Amino acid sequence: MVKNTENYRRVPVLSPSAAASLIPSAGTVCFCGAGGGIMEPTTVIEALAKHFDECGEPRNLTIVTTTGLGDRAERGISPLAKEGLCKRAILGHWGQSPRICEMAEKNLIEGYNYPQGVLSQMWRAIAAHQPGIITQTGLGTFLDPRQKGAKLNDVTKEDLVSLMEIDGEEYLFYKAFKPDVCVIRGSTADVEGYISLEDEVTLMDVLPMAQAAHNSGGIVIAQVKRLVKKGSIPPKEVKVPGYLVDYLVVCEDQEPIYGVKDASYIGGHYMADEQSSEPLPLTERKVIARRALMEAKPGDVGNLGVGIADGIGACAAEEGIDQAITLTTEHGVSGGVTVQGHAFGACVNMKSIVDMPAQFDFYDGGGLDICYVSFAEVDEKGNVNVHKFNGKIMGTGGFVNITQNSKKVVFCGTLKSGKLRTKVGDGKIEITQEGKFVKMVRQVEEITFSSADAIRRNQEVLYVTERAVFRLTKDGVMLTEVAPGIDIEKDVLAHMDFKPLLAEKIGIMDERIFTDVSMNLDQDWFH
Repeated sequence: MVKNTENYRRVPVLSPSAAASLIPSAGTVCFCGAGGGIMEPTTVIEALAKHFDECGEPRNLTIVTTTGLGDRAERGISPLAKEGLCKRAILGHWGQSPRICEMAEKNLIEGYNYPQGVLSQMWRAIAAHQPGIITQTGLGTFLDPRQKGAKLNDVTKEDLVSLMEIDGEEYLFYKAFKPDVCVIRGSTADVEGYISLEDEVTLMDVLPMAQAAHNSGGIVIAQVKRLVKKGSIPPKEVKVPGYLVDYLVVCEDQEPIYGVKDASYIGGHYMADEQSSEPLPLTERKVIARRALMEAKPGDVGNLGVGIADGIGACAAEEGIDQAITLTTEHGVSGGVTVQGHAFGACVNMKSIVDMPAQFDFYDGGGLDICYVSFAEVDEKGNVNVHKFNGKIMGTGGFVNITQNSKKVVFCGTLKSGKLRTKVGDGKIEITQEGKFVKMVRQVEEITFSSADAIRRNQEVLYVTERAVFRLTKDGVMLTEVAPGIDIEKDVLAHMDFKPLLAEKIGIMDERIFTDVSMNLDQDWFH
């Protein structure tokens, strides 16, 4: 007879403030999550900020997040932007939490920007006691120690990225770190600490983060929505084993993303009725998304970046070709239509979800046929800057991994920014109010995408704007198309800081892009 005992391990359940008090001064604390509240342990983060205000502890933390947390305002890790609390931040993306950005911009903290893919894979390296990540991701960009070495300001001195050579090829080595505390999030935990993610938008890198902290002798704090009896969660639904979890914090009002209570659609439980969705309004953003979409072909696997590019999935659905291509995000989602705005990464009608490190394995290995990403600055050589401009830090997210390793790269953005106004319709576009800021500059402030490296890799690279399309050549950026109703000299060249190469025959962008009806791309593809 097998004895029925209750001698099993119960994970302590703490209040948020008690959990925050476990974080030691001078420690490295790592938070899971992504923008818009995705997988973000918001309650514990806010408790940590309050604990510091009340007790003056902990101090001089190193904060690590794989990607950007927050709403581009006061949430995410912005509450931790307090002098004395944070000493150093190693982030995959910064702009989602602008208060932390401001501290780095003012040289109040040390700041590093690792690529999101490198950080997501770093947890596995740390868990396996490897010294770091060896990769070609970042060569020729600000991540390269011959440029900035991932450093974002003057007070950041320690070299965490180094150059090395293997079999005659250059690589970057990103140094690992030791996590003292890892704060993760899940949906349901049983009393032994076994955690499922059924209400979450993605899987992110929650498992390798927990493994990294546990195997480094650190502690793992898990914020969850509910606590259930031992063994209640089916084994295949467990995403974090209980032996990795040291403490639980139960937060019954936890939301899948900010302001959303129901995870039915973005959590992948149900498929939304596509007939009920509204088409995107016909603006310059839709013009760019439509023209960019035309670069795909049936069977392509692509990536969608945040910004103007996030409308491409909606355009594909409008045109009835969304099932013929597979659009992914770096958070681990494949298929579906992305949620636009600060909760980018959440999707409706997704086809699959994988761990974020696995998604980047696929990206880094050249699995993407095409990628769609935004740009802040492009220079005459075709270099692109998205991570830092006018002294303001934004960060890269998955940009470097994605653009460096995709077969075709389509950069999406307006020709100018700052109160740009357009009128779109009847097969043409009119600039009714010109933007204030030039984005096509003679030389970018810092390099996030290296055109020289792209030429070496023989990548196909386009820059799609609302009024013109450019392509990368070995001699620089070439203007190849203009929109109907646009004067090349007055509306394009006059608003660039350099004169691009001009194609022998400059084409006209498809008039269907500028009409408020379907372009019938499905007929182009399948008939």
